[in-house]
Amino acid sequence: MSRTLVDKIWDAHVVRTVAGGPDAVYIDRHLIHEVTSPQAFDELAARGLAVFRPAQTLATADHNVPTLNQHLPIQEPRSRSQVDKLTENCARFGVELYGLGHARQGIVHVIGPELGLTLPGTTIVCGDSHTSTHGALGALAFGIGTSQVAQVMAAQCLLLSRPKRMRITVDGALRPGTTAKDLILYVISQLGTGGATGHFVEYAGAAVRNLSVEARMTVCNMSIEMGARGGLIAPDAATLAYVQGRPFAPVGPDWDRAAVYWQTLFSDEDAVFDQEHHFDAGQIPPMITYGTNPGMGMALGGRIPTEVPASEAESFDKALAYMGFERGESLLGRQIDYVFIGSCTNARIEDLRAVAAYVRGKRKAAHVAAFVVPGSQQVAQQARAEGLAQILTEAGFELREPGCSACLAMNEDKIPAGAYCVATSNRNFEGRQGPGARTLLASPLVAAMTAVHGRLVDVTPSSSLVTHQG
Repeated sequence: MSRTLVDKIWDAHVVRTVAGGPDAVYIDRHLIHEVTSPQAFDELAARGLAVFRPAQTLATADHNVPTLNQHLPIQEPRSRSQVDKLTENCARFGVELYGLGHARQGIVHVIGPELGLTLPGTTIVCGDSHTSTHGALGALAFGIGTSQVAQVMAAQCLLLSRPKRMRITVDGALRPGTTAKDLILYVISQLGTGGATGHFVEYAGAAVRNLSVEARMTVCNMSIEMGARGGLIAPDAATLAYVQGRPFAPVGPDWDRAAVYWQTLFSDEDAVFDQEHHFDAGQIPPMITYGTNPGMGMALGGRIPTEVPASEAESFDKALAYMGFERGESLLGRQIDYVFIGSCTNARIEDLRAVAAYVRGKRKAAHVAAFVVPGSQQVAQQARAEGLAQILTEAGFELREPGCSACLAMNEDKIPAGAYCVATSNRNFEGRQGPGARTLLASPLVAAMTAVHGRLVDVTPSSSLVTHQG
């Protein structure tokens, strides 16, 4: 019987099937951080349970950490308490922790792939919705709730209902100036924030296959923004080349065996999906969001829609009022106050390279506060080694220390009320970057150009403003 990639990985991890009910699915890798783990650890303690397989659990501090002066005690009381609690729990339960000061500390969805903890064909969970990022390497990766975090800690399994399967095929080639971030923002704008609800999405097609592995992470990361359970891409030669040699990747005969298995991980030619969608990469423009959910996106050079379904009109106008925009408005020329380059969506070394390539020899606009937050200590170190840090600093950007930062403002990095921020992160909800903050999601290239020009500008190749396409 023909199977999709999701089915192949799922079937390989089913420990037991409950008649007429869910499957008990084995979890290969459990990633935790300071936000969703405290209650789970408390539940284990209350029940007198240990972490069943601590070697398959890894913790890092990312959401609440400051991105300045990480060598000093955390000043914000709640953040300090959560990070301290993570340290205490990991020591008590024997879980490896990459905390502040550790050479491997960083955003959980950045360090997993870069350390070789994320492997094709595995199941990966974390108490964070953007766990779908890891699907870029052909893993079945998804976010879980706090009670499920405790279940995985105690049993290394979860009771789960098999998801529906969706395939999104993007054929052709992306235009110059259009990036992986634009690709996924475009798809979400077309399908809506509920367009993939209940599904695991497999991305396919020439445009997806031609993306780098890090760019694929950007696509899979935002699967959740259209309601998907997760997203993944079948592993290929690029995937294997990315994984090989990383600290936790298999070596020797183990690598040889794994590589043979990984090459079987693809959807069968006649596999049936519950939904299929097709897009032409050549029609995807550089994108910008204009509202308060990632589905409210448009071409950077376009105009905010004037007509929407009657059922959506009230929420649509409410979003525009919050953002200070109007129907039919073009955003080109709109002055921007902040530029944030970071998050688990776009804080990898390729993202920093793209930004540095554009801003080399330029200066950011005086009125713009622009900060770059690497996704991990390893990314930060590599940025210094490649001279990217110097380029960014000379251009007036503030290069900070790793953490989730202004993606969700659970730390000290907040955008002031009423201010406009072009962000490379994944969500533009009301107050996401701070009470009253106005967020516009975009690619690292658009963010870099915005910082330099101080306003939203054309990113198409015909524009004299573009010197790097990213």
